[in-house]
Amino acid sequence: MSEEPVGAHEHGPDCGCEACGDPRSMDFLDKYLTVWIFGAMAVGVGLGFVAPSVTGPIRNLRLVEIGLIAMMYPPLAKADYSRLRTVFSNWRVLSLSLVQNWLIGPTLMFGLAVVFFGGVVPGLPARPEYFLGLVFIGMARCIAMVLVWNELADGSTEYVTGLVAFNSLFQIVTYGVYVWFFALVLPPALGMESLVAGITTFDVTPMQVFEAIVVFLGIPFAAGFLSRYVGTRLGSEAWYEEEFVPRVDPLTLVALLFTVIVMFATQGGTIVASPGDVLVIAVPLTIYFVAMFLVSFGMGRGIGADYSTTTAIGFTAASNNFELAIAVAVAVFGVGSGVAFATVVGPLIEVPVLLALVNVALYFRRRFGWAGRDDGRGSAAAETSSDD
Repeated sequence: MSEEPVGAHEHGPDCGCEACGDPRSMDFLDKYLTVWIFGAMAVGVGLGFVAPSVTGPIRNLRLVEIGLIAMMYPPLAKADYSRLRTVFSNWRVLSLSLVQNWLIGPTLMFGLAVVFFGGVVPGLPARPEYFLGLVFIGMARCIAMVLVWNELADGSTEYVTGLVAFNSLFQIVTYGVYVWFFALVLPPALGMESLVAGITTFDVTPMQVFEAIVVFLGIPFAAGFLSRYVGTRLGSEAWYEEEFVPRVDPLTLVALLFTVIVMFATQGGTIVASPGDVLVIAVPLTIYFVAMFLVSFGMGRGIGADYSTTTAIGFTAASNNFELAIAVAVAVFGVGSGVAFATVVGPLIEVPVLLALVNVALYFRRRFGWAGRDDGRGSAAAETSSDD
């Protein structure tokens, strides 16, 4: 799926050049990735339903966390950190990401939570626990799997790394405030007191957010940075790009499949027991992912960003930090609560939907003639659209 400059031309799945030697160019795993993802989901749910005792070792050994860290390491090891200054110098993109992640995203998720679980639509009864679960998800901006979706769609690794770091800093100080406002203040102000009835206290500390960021972003970020720093000095830039990176690159997809299996295994019994609730929660989440992605792509093109930058913007805005949402929901309401269940459904829906949006992004690149990669610098040439 990836297109990396090799020699004097762009290499990728449509290149047709057998001499380039890109190990990810339409190999067996990439070609049938959708099949493997859904297969991993089925294996995970089946494992959790048939052998529910496996959830204990998965949680005790932190297998989900290990999988998330492992799949984020290759993209961060590939990133050229010398370009981050250029990334942060583009205030248009940073401002756009800020608006998408901290204004449009939370507001859209709150609106969907009200429509589907606020009791304002005939036939859709009020479900305060699911309403709060969606609010927890919507306020947690992504710091984890966005790196994988961006990698699969050939987005700018440097840009997505910068945007994730940028949003992570905001998340530390704003997550608790955002959940407090959208979950406790806004519903009563709109006449929906029943959605927060019985909730008298709510506290999400900056330390809870900080710990999640350290685990799911800090560890792989440090490992990736040190890999490039040490590798390019013990060897050379060429050796690192041509020898080391191709060796660790396949780890992303292998770790992704592993993470999907263990994540779904922890909720296999619940999913089988309550398929209707899963579907009800899946609808607003799917609408959210698709809407945020399409709006972000449109806004990215509107400011003149190239394909790789627009892809980084789109997936950063469309993804959410489910790990943080789940951790806080369990800590506040308990592991068996409806709020925690709603947050757990989030990544189960995100995986297939965001994987489909990877293919949509690649289609947009072909459809609109987004050739080349400027890694955030914006290029009118790269933006030239072919209307055929």
